[in-house]
Amino acid sequence: MVLERINFLKDEINKANYKYYVEDNPSISDFEYDKMFAELKELESENPLLITPDSPTQRVGSVSEKFFPHKHKYRLYSLDNTYEYEDLKEWYKKIVKEYGPQDLVCELKIDGLAMALTYENGIFVRGVTRGDGITGEDITNNLKTVKAIPLKLFEPVSVEVRGEVYMPKESFEKLNKENMQNGEKLFANPRNAAAGSIRQLDSSVTAKRDLSMFCYTAIFTGDLKDAPKNHYDSLMYLKKLGFKVNPNIRLCKNADEAVKYCQEWDEKRFGLDYATDGVVIKVNDFLVQQEMGFTSRAPKWATAFKFPPEEISTKLIAIEESVGKTGAITPIAILEPVQLGGSTVSRASLHNFDEVGRLDVRIGDRVYIKKAAEIIPKVVKVIEDEQHYNLPEYVPPKICPSCGSELHIHDEEVNLYCDNPDCPAKRCAKIEYWVSKDAMDIDKIGPSIIEQLYKKNFVKTPVDLYKLNMQDFMQLDLVKEKSAFNMYNAIQQSKNKSLSRLLAAFTIRNVGKETAGVLANEFETLDNIMNASIDDLSKVEGVGEIIAKDIYDFFRKPENIQMINELKSLGVEPAPLVLNISDEFKGKTFVLTGTLQNMTRDEASEKIKEKGGKTSTSVSKNTSFVIAGENAGSKLDKAQKLGVIILTENDFLNMLG
Repeated sequence: MVLERINFLKDEINKANYKYYVEDNPSISDFEYDKMFAELKELESENPLLITPDSPTQRVGSVSEKFFPHKHKYRLYSLDNTYEYEDLKEWYKKIVKEYGPQDLVCELKIDGLAMALTYENGIFVRGVTRGDGITGEDITNNLKTVKAIPLKLFEPVSVEVRGEVYMPKESFEKLNKENMQNGEKLFANPRNAAAGSIRQLDSSVTAKRDLSMFCYTAIFTGDLKDAPKNHYDSLMYLKKLGFKVNPNIRLCKNADEAVKYCQEWDEKRFGLDYATDGVVIKVNDFLVQQEMGFTSRAPKWATAFKFPPEEISTKLIAIEESVGKTGAITPIAILEPVQLGGSTVSRASLHNFDEVGRLDVRIGDRVYIKKAAEIIPKVVKVIEDEQHYNLPEYVPPKICPSCGSELHIHDEEVNLYCDNPDCPAKRCAKIEYWVSKDAMDIDKIGPSIIEQLYKKNFVKTPVDLYKLNMQDFMQLDLVKEKSAFNMYNAIQQSKNKSLSRLLAAFTIRNVGKETAGVLANEFETLDNIMNASIDDLSKVEGVGEIIAKDIYDFFRKPENIQMINELKSLGVEPAPLVLNISDEFKGKTFVLTGTLQNMTRDEASEKIKEKGGKTSTSVSKNTSFVIAGENAGSKLDKAQKLGVIILTENDFLNMLG
């Protein structure tokens, strides 16, 4: 009797979850749902032996010490892509020439994280990240919290399903708003937020993040009568089993229809509640897919069309002059808010005052903006109508907008600079850079927290961060005990970051993170760099006499020596550099492109340097290897043309050992 009731409640709740989270069509009220869920929890607590993995109560989450690697039974490949309709037509033409006319399936390319879900006899048993396509990480407990993923299918089939976990835009905005109020890290976009949420060691945190998943392919592993013969039918069958499949899939007769689909969604995509950066086009017939096969990295029977960056016009209301960490004044366009790339844009880059003059930007103009690399909006053109010529020309500032000091142009540079060392905006910008991912990577401390700390005279320099205690943070607006502890703890953990990070954080003129890494590898300790002569420094590859003098001068200024001594007294001591130089890496130049699954590109770059290699941002005939992650772009194409050796992420991991 109890078992029957538990099974009934599980089935009803699973059906309600499917209706709500997959079909977006609730079948019962929240009150009825909560009542059934409470009854199920009570029955299971009284009869713990009757709790099964497919129970809706098992979505609550748990804490894991780490994620374990899991080798995929079936490899997850990348996709070739194009930005040109003619390339798409040419791809189809080659297929027709060899296999005859083929139906194509067009699907929106979801900007999320690829996952492989394994079901045995209809029960969800494992969920693994894409990883490098061969090996991923087992994050089953976290995926159980995603309510669009069924724990039990409507039919007892064995299947491996692939799909993209994503965060809806509305949920992304809500999460960032909450994080801002709590003084925690803000995510750059929904994909980053989804990535940060799905790999939480505490899956109860994942459960709160409102993730979802669209499924896009299936491999049936058990005996299945009347198995689907083509891709479109398999997607329809996945819907029948209880999976969430994107509703905008279309079966097309040829490449022309596929092109129309791409053109249609290039216009409509911004009205969706999830991010999409293109369209995936697949040959429908499974037998033809089998015959066509794969290259070393991608299926020959599928390709992706990537949407071009969107341009849109809006009115320029003002030009804000922003003060950076070096005192450089950067013009920022303040705009009438407009939807661009799926988000509201009200600010855009104008680069520098030479660019303002070249574009002849005037306050009150209508301008075209676009997103550079789909992330940072920038002004690209002024609409030169009659109104434009009636507006007064923009005149660059002569004094600092923050402290009122006179601005100067440094030798052979286009930027205007504030040289006042006590400029408040300059001081705050230095602290913001100190905590950034390119420098000391101190999580939880954002611009709003730094601004409050500065206004309350708690910090004036980065050194002051290491003098703060929890009570200081708790005097800030909207900061509670837990957030205060997290911020304080993040600062303490930064005390032993690498020498290259500390050097970058110093904001030495002409020394970015790449040069900082080269210096750290060459000299190994901060004292060695401080004691180096201009001649010693200039002999380092990639430094040269001008940068060598900048470094030498920095470590001779009394205020910088005092800062370093203070940092040492507060326990800031770079972790010793442990180089494990390998013949495979020594003297070799690596270029990273695309998204890596097991580490960030910065982490990969650090590992290359630890092994004695170098990294570069551009591909040339001197490049030794290009490491191509997911969605690799033009650098991969250039490497292929130059005959540079291309490594997959798995190849790179094998080199690292």
